[in-house]
Amino acid sequence: MSRWFYIAPALAFAVIAGFLFFGLQRARETPPNILPSALIDKAAPDVRLPAVDADTPPFARADLAAGHVTVVNFFASWCIPCREEAQQLNSLARMPGVTLYGIDYKERQEGAGAAFLNELGNPFSRLVDDRKGLVGIDWGVDGVPETFVVDGKGVIRFKYVGPLDDHVISAQLLPEIAKARQAS
Repeated sequence: MSRWFYIAPALAFAVIAGFLFFGLQRARETPPNILPSALIDKAAPDVRLPAVDADTPPFARADLAAGHVTVVNFFASWCIPCREEAQQLNSLARMPGVTLYGIDYKERQEGAGAAFLNELGNPFSRLVDDRKGLVGIDWGVDGVPETFVVDGKGVIRFKYVGPLDDHVISAQLLPEIAKARQAS
């Protein structure tokens, strides 16, 4: 039997293992919560949805292009990480120059989103109900929570997947808001 009969599979294995190793190393360079989005540097999709409640007005795409940077957060009452980030969103909304809009995503019960915000505080200056999840599809939302930074021209500049915490806000979100202000 030829020596190649034993060497060829070992070489093939080594080549495949090398590709996997280098592929995993490259994957480490991009944090898992910063997912590439086809919408970065593109106009935000339209948002024509009803308000969640009578206390907070709805918004549309024109409101996102009104000359100020907006942070758009997709959340749901059934989402445990959304509950975890509620305090940070309330703190973020109190920061000068930060405008926070909310999209209540795929609620299972009528009024659940409003009850969630009544319990944990409503950080949103505008708020809509995406019961069917169609606007979420337009925005490329895979799950909640997801947060977007939209510049004053209505262009998406940043997407973060997962719950916001103090570190994410200071290290990633606030610098992206500052960049978006410069782009406006």
